[in-house]
Amino acid sequence: MRYHLKCTICGAEYDSDFDSQMCAKCHGILEVVYAARPKKFDITGKSFWDFSGVLPDGNYKHYIVGGTRLVQGESDRRLFMKLEMENPTRSFKDRGSVIEIAKALEYGYDEIVCASTGNMAYSLAYYCKIAGIRAKILMGEHANMHKVRMIKAVGSASVQIIKGDFTKAEDAAKKYSERHKAFLAGDYCYREEGQKTMAYEILGQLHGVTTIIVPVGNATLISGMFKALKEMRSAGITRKIPGLIAVQAKGSDSVVEAYDSGSDTIKYKHPHTKADAIAVGLPKFGMQTLEAIRETKGSAIAVTDMEMEVAKAAIYKEYGIVAELGGAASIAALKKLGMGRSNKAVAIISGANV
Repeated sequence: MRYHLKCTICGAEYDSDFDSQMCAKCHGILEVVYAARPKKFDITGKSFWDFSGVLPDGNYKHYIVGGTRLVQGESDRRLFMKLEMENPTRSFKDRGSVIEIAKALEYGYDEIVCASTGNMAYSLAYYCKIAGIRAKILMGEHANMHKVRMIKAVGSASVQIIKGDFTKAEDAAKKYSERHKAFLAGDYCYREEGQKTMAYEILGQLHGVTTIIVPVGNATLISGMFKALKEMRSAGITRKIPGLIAVQAKGSDSVVEAYDSGSDTIKYKHPHTKADAIAVGLPKFGMQTLEAIRETKGSAIAVTDMEMEVAKAAIYKEYGIVAELGGAASIAALKKLGMGRSNKAVAIISGANV
């Protein structure tokens, strides 16, 4: 769809040919604003690209991405699992990467730079390799070295380890982008647009969803899903939207702490968790997450590393599903939340790079 960009902080607006995802005036993150409301359409499509009508106009190559299965639980028939490890790089990150790389090419860049805890960098390196452009990846000092090796093995990316955590790596990525004229990729507006397709898929795959449980790192996914749910409500595709549950690791739960205290401020919390995929001290889309869970009458919950380990082992034993700790966080949360008899809960299994 035709669109423009608007700053989430100062409100400045930019045409769609603006080649950055950050505001030139205040450095706030931008959001995609469409020229018209989405039209009602069939959401039972099998392909990611069946949702092109709710994505920003662009010259996209139709890679096989998205369209992941929704599997019903055996012991609990009210539970459904969205298997995002079925994407090419085994995580939901591919949904956003195909949009970001297309935009980088559209704007004439031959290099992207990104801060990542692992999965996003692996995904971007993969699509940069296909597109024939370079990737500069910045990661915190406690990065998962298995994922570092995976990223380097793709062949399109150089990896630099930054002293500090993911938040420090993000700052370094912004500076690199300015110095080297590289496209700043990562958890920004175009990724949010690609990742929101997951909500469209879920409602097209299952009627009567009451709850969607979402692992939260930088919170781009849950923010994007909230945007999609509002779009579907506006288009008359659904009248009632499911409650969104944000799940964080106990050692990295700044959104949960803000939600529990009723605060409108999210404070940085140094990450301390083995679940590297969701180890983010200050989620970029944290405020949007608070809005999402409050408006949908959802909630936020923290799970320990041990609870994620137990959940990871359980879904492997019962279904043969391999998930990383962050990917199993939604199942760990479900065990703590409990479910009403009328519930239909969808747990996002976000990745399996282990």
